[in-house]
Amino acid sequence: MGASYISITGYLTNLHNQEITQQLNADVANHVIAEKFKDASPFIEDGSVNKEIFGDLMHDMMAVNQGIEVYLLDHTGKVLYSVVLDHSDNASSKSVSLAPIKTFIKNKGESFILGDDPRNPGEQKIFSAAPYSVDERNGFVYIVLAGEKFEQVSSNLLGQYFAKLGIVAALLTMLFSALIGLLSVWFITKNLRLIIGTVRRFQEGDLKARIEDPEGSDVAIFAKSFNEMADTIVANMDKMKSVDLLRRELIANVSHDLRTPLAILKGYIETLQMKTETLSENEKQEYLQITHDNVDKLSNLINQLFEYSKLEAEQITPIKEPFSITELSHDLIAKFRVLAEQKQIELKLDKPQENNMVFADVGLVERALQNLIENAIKYTGPGGKVTLSLRKKGKVVEINITDTGTGIPLNEQPFIFDRYKQVGKSTKKHGYGLGLAIAKKIMDLHDTTITVLSKPKEGSTFTFNLPAYQV
Repeated sequence: MGASYISITGYLTNLHNQEITQQLNADVANHVIAEKFKDASPFIEDGSVNKEIFGDLMHDMMAVNQGIEVYLLDHTGKVLYSVVLDHSDNASSKSVSLAPIKTFIKNKGESFILGDDPRNPGEQKIFSAAPYSVDERNGFVYIVLAGEKFEQVSSNLLGQYFAKLGIVAALLTMLFSALIGLLSVWFITKNLRLIIGTVRRFQEGDLKARIEDPEGSDVAIFAKSFNEMADTIVANMDKMKSVDLLRRELIANVSHDLRTPLAILKGYIETLQMKTETLSENEKQEYLQITHDNVDKLSNLINQLFEYSKLEAEQITPIKEPFSITELSHDLIAKFRVLAEQKQIELKLDKPQENNMVFADVGLVERALQNLIENAIKYTGPGGKVTLSLRKKGKVVEINITDTGTGIPLNEQPFIFDRYKQVGKSTKKHGYGLGLAIAKKIMDLHDTTITVLSKPKEGSTFTFNLPAYQV
């Protein structure tokens, strides 16, 4: 940049100086003709050049400006005689192009124009020119305003000027380049520094730190990726906290339910051991039956834990196929009818004549329905009713399990599908265990949801949909 600036400045400065010199000396040729040719002719009687006049002219010119060279031209532009500082160099055999001269005279020297240099063919210099007409001879007085002496002095001065200009320009160029560079780097890296600051805040524990307006950033992809990464990290941390909280709650609740049947088992076994001689046969059978029932309860709880852990770890993949949900419902009603009759509960299938086909995993759906029916029977008192209904609605089959039991408190309903979430103590029940949580996980695997509608002391209705299969 500095070198370009110096070159352009030098070129324009030289042109400017030449234009000034030409305009200041535009009338020099006219003055020469007016002063020298009014009393004497530039030609003697034999037609040769009057060298005496030009000798006087040389001395006058040297006194005023040693850089001027005067040439006498004929009407064709041929150099008839010249007045130069080096008299050994007579340019009488050379000629000058008349086109620049005529243009100069036409414009009266007001426009910048260059003419031929008789001493250096091919080069052009600033000049002054004027026509003459003496003794029926026409021609031009052609004065080169920047002769060799001028060029030598000008070259030396320009060399010193450019040396000084070069040093100053180089220093200023480096200074401004450094400032522009620093400002450019600062501006370009502004968004990057903002991102780095946000990343450090996040690293130091400010989990809410996000890059504002990521789309408007110079590094939009990086900014957007960081925000997404931060959201994912925070979501995973929240999920881990929730999982850890539920894990502790699950362990506490399961431990409580394991402790009760184990205590009962231990008590009755110790009784049998200590009083085996005094107990009647009926009492022994009763104690053994109680022990057997508690073993079944423990086995069922352990199986539920194992099943739920596999569902939670996504180790079970549903194998979907078309099957009759109506036939499956008939089988489940028959399976639980004995248990319902023992509790004096009416268990029925609504509209059993309709055959509804669904596309799902028959084993998992059976497990979910079994848990829901078992749960409904558990919380329904004697004289109550449990109804399983199937309704085809467009592309889905709606399954409802309705009971007339104790119902679920409103403040408990949002949590009943959580892992081993227990109801409030006011219900005086044991809790919902893992049955509902397993049912929800099975519905999640089928990309559907299970909902509950319940009022205390009026019963509950659990509802979910399965995709209908078109035969």
